[in-house]
Amino acid sequence: MHHMTLAEIARGLADKKFSSEELTKALLARIAQLDPQLNSFISLTEELALSQAKAADARRANGESGALLGAPIAHKDLFCTQGIRTSCGSKMLDNFKAPYDATVVAKLAAAGTVTLGKTNMDEFAMGSANESSHYGPVKNPWNLEHVPGGSSGGSAAAVAARLLPAATATDTGGSIRQPAAFTNLTGLKPTYGRVSRWGMIAYASSLDQGGPLARTAEDCAILLQGMAGFDPNDSTSIDEPVPDYSASLNGSLQGLRIGVPKEYFSAGLDPRIAELVHNSVKALEKLGAVIKEISLPNMQHAIPAYYVIAPAEASSNLSRFDGVRFGYRCENPENLIDLYKRSRGEGFGAEVQRRIMVGAYALSAGYYDAYYLKAQKIRRLVKNDFMAAFNEVDIILGPTTPNPAWKLGAKNSDPVAEYLEDVYTITANLAGLPGLSMPAGFVDGLPVGVQLLAPYFQEGRLLNVAHQYQLNTDWHTRTPTGF
Repeated sequence: MHHMTLAEIARGLADKKFSSEELTKALLARIAQLDPQLNSFISLTEELALSQAKAADARRANGESGALLGAPIAHKDLFCTQGIRTSCGSKMLDNFKAPYDATVVAKLAAAGTVTLGKTNMDEFAMGSANESSHYGPVKNPWNLEHVPGGSSGGSAAAVAARLLPAATATDTGGSIRQPAAFTNLTGLKPTYGRVSRWGMIAYASSLDQGGPLARTAEDCAILLQGMAGFDPNDSTSIDEPVPDYSASLNGSLQGLRIGVPKEYFSAGLDPRIAELVHNSVKALEKLGAVIKEISLPNMQHAIPAYYVIAPAEASSNLSRFDGVRFGYRCENPENLIDLYKRSRGEGFGAEVQRRIMVGAYALSAGYYDAYYLKAQKIRRLVKNDFMAAFNEVDIILGPTTPNPAWKLGAKNSDPVAEYLEDVYTITANLAGLPGLSMPAGFVDGLPVGVQLLAPYFQEGRLLNVAHQYQLNTDWHTRTPTGF
């Protein structure tokens, strides 16, 4: 049963081929057997999962139906889950049990999903490798010596290893799309504001967005359907009708205008990945798409702008973790200042401390205009580039990452080298656009992803293109050896 997609699970449950309880028990046993190799989970919720599975079976017996009713998933461990540890991959929140459910968790629970557990992640979502977690690094099921990508590496590794069919994730600068590329999955970052951030512990509030990680575009459509929608609790949530994403999957690509930015194919891109991207372009051309070269001239400024804005917002958001109200508190503080200093120094890991320091510096008196304000102006230029491009094309296509997954520890001594791996993904977050990564081949046995970007609220268009591509390719069906 572990090889089934969400769509196949929905059909199997509807046809009474198996129950949600049977499926849940099988997957929990598989996690217990295989996850020690991967370290993809921080917490398992067996008792909750079995009770939700029984409830879903009872709802189906009473005549209810739904694609997510009885479907097993997991949540990235920054979505608050009532009464369950929500750690953000940090020692700071190791003892924190959320008193409420995040909107995403509540919506998916109402749709009948079964929560198997909380997945491992880079601490406070800060990283591109899933090596900064307090609970140890996550390993890539395609090669256990390599990273799965971050910060949603736990969700990605668990889905790629067939421990479960799909999982929630978040994307601040590529943290859904990059792990999807590294583990041969489909990952979607929705338009900023499409999915509620209420109860999703913040890294950088103007960039964070929740979304689905799954094996196929069809499954991403199903999971996004349950996640998306307006939330009055979230002031950044957009009151925009949610379309039927599954209904848009089978549209023709005839005449679809696909833009390929010339800036994507610079010296920093592995030529083998460039070849796979061109192969994807040819495959979509055969399906009727029209290809056009475009330019995104301000892309070169995106990484420095992002790594000013995101740490600045992080330094502000993480100031609430002070050892006073909740989370980690140092032992025997001498006074209030000592409590603050030692609680934060002992509770936060090195990468989080680094970004807090960068952000505090960028916001400090005398440097705000020179760094933060200038970065926001660059952000506007990046957005303007996309708006101009989307006057000419319907979709933008390129590589998701410049390189395949690197070995564990390979970039630990050079944080900037790791930051540069986000070069193709961060622009979508700066502009607030939806982006999707889909499997497109392999380099040295490691998966490679192709990224699609679309105008605001055109997630359906991304899913349509990816689904049609997946009907005509088999990359997404490949399974890592041993799983």
